[in-house]
Amino acid sequence: MADPEEPVSRDPAEPGEPLVTGPDFVEDLPEDEPAPLPAPEGVTDVIDTDYEIGQDNLTDQFVLKFDVHRPVFTISSLIIIGIVLVTLIFQHDLDPFFNGMRDFLTGKLDWFFMLAGNVFVLLCLGLIVSPLGSVRLGGPEATPDFSLLSWFSMLFAAGMGIGLMFYGVSEPMSHFDTSLVGPVIEDGVRTDWAPLMGAPGDELAARRLGMAATIYHWGLHPWATYAVVALALALFSYNKGLPLTMRSVFYPILGERIWGWPGHLIDILAVFATIFGLATSLGFGAQQATAGFNFLFNWPNNNTTMVILIVVVTGIATMSVILGVDKGVKRLSEANMMLAFALLLFVILVGPTLAIFNGFAGNLASYTREFLPLSNPFGRTDDNFRHGWTAFYWAWWISWSPFVGMFIARVSRGRTVRQFLISVLLVPALVCVLWMTTFGGTAISLTLGGFEGISDAALELKLFAMLSQLPLVSITSFIGIILVLVFFITSSDSGSLVIDTIAAGGKVNSPVPQRIFWCSLEGLIAIALMLAGGLGALQAMAVSTGFPFTFVLLGACWSIVQGLRNERRKLM
Repeated sequence: MADPEEPVSRDPAEPGEPLVTGPDFVEDLPEDEPAPLPAPEGVTDVIDTDYEIGQDNLTDQFVLKFDVHRPVFTISSLIIIGIVLVTLIFQHDLDPFFNGMRDFLTGKLDWFFMLAGNVFVLLCLGLIVSPLGSVRLGGPEATPDFSLLSWFSMLFAAGMGIGLMFYGVSEPMSHFDTSLVGPVIEDGVRTDWAPLMGAPGDELAARRLGMAATIYHWGLHPWATYAVVALALALFSYNKGLPLTMRSVFYPILGERIWGWPGHLIDILAVFATIFGLATSLGFGAQQATAGFNFLFNWPNNNTTMVILIVVVTGIATMSVILGVDKGVKRLSEANMMLAFALLLFVILVGPTLAIFNGFAGNLASYTREFLPLSNPFGRTDDNFRHGWTAFYWAWWISWSPFVGMFIARVSRGRTVRQFLISVLLVPALVCVLWMTTFGGTAISLTLGGFEGISDAALELKLFAMLSQLPLVSITSFIGIILVLVFFITSSDSGSLVIDTIAAGGKVNSPVPQRIFWCSLEGLIAIALMLAGGLGALQAMAVSTGFPFTFVLLGACWSIVQGLRNERRKLM
């Protein structure tokens, strides 16, 4: 067995062995057999280990076939089911607990989340300009499995769809309103929610600061968090020959110990972070879709409607996840992205078009100017903004990162590190700027023009209040609901595929019944937390699972650099 500090380098196939490449590598497998990962193509720094993917798995068939990693699946599924049952039984008593847990983590550890986010951004930007950026994921001869359009559609729809629909209008409006008022001091304590020191009385400055704060939460930092996980997984799976699980990333640190309990713990944390991060997003989607149906059709806006909606959408997501990435997730993602950009184009054309185009450049400039002040976790007085907005967002992005990161890794083979990071980090961030500028900027312009309905509306209704002031309100509002629902579905089905990969010990395309199990469990968690404490409970679980997983991501940063350095040396 090789020393973990000195992985064995070899070509992807030994003499006399066929080279396994490309998307057709599973064509000779039995139909129900989980597919292995494709072998590296070209000379790579493959890690020599005696471990075989699936050797610790429990495989059997009574009524349904399954293939799961015994410790990871058993422990994570039992604990999650236990949380669901306790939450449903004591749903009326847990609201103070969930709110207290969320407030403690975001209030006392905001500096930790913010510093970690800064590390992720610096690492990604550094790798883009570094010679390490020339390393190709999958080996120097690997080619992409998906076109740029399909690839971008899948990563973007999985990464931020529901959040952009929920916060596209509500967050810019919230920051604008609070910035315009400025700091509010009561009994010597600042009680307002304005970012930094606000811009009291200055409408233009408040608009710029509000948009800068919004873009800060949706720009480089979240996508850098996703990129760290995705790059680490793709590198150690496609180039190093290890399973597609979070434990593989820690081979440079733990060596062969990743196959024991240290590795089990890492993967269990990844399952927890993923499923509760997803539940938060599904809760946002259910709340906004229910509000939209109430706005258009006067459906009851209550928990019963949300539960029914979650059940229906989870059922559709289950059908999509059965079809897999190529037939289900890919097609839904592409269709939804086209619909999203159609709505975006409509608002640009019928809204304040000139203000939107001018605002795009101005908002980018404001984001650049305020980037360092907003990124600084120390010596600030805007506690409500920093704790209630930034710290929660960072914990949410981190809890989502195993899901989005692994999903991106699965569809990113064949890209160079530089191309990967530019596409995953910079391009989606610019699209987020355009989205927030269009929807948030239009809402602010309407408010400055005298319409107060957006400011008065609840968070989940602000999008529909803004659309009510534009032509074809019934059509665009219905499209908005469809977008929320399909983003809901794509997040759920792609998340289920990812969780199943982790719980199957790194096997991809595992048996369908266990994918159905995880998809159903996601819906149950969202329902249980919505009934127990609403969005506060959902946010609390996302933050509580994001905190320990932050340590995992910081360790992954070091492993990425070490892994890329070994790949680079092999190519020289």
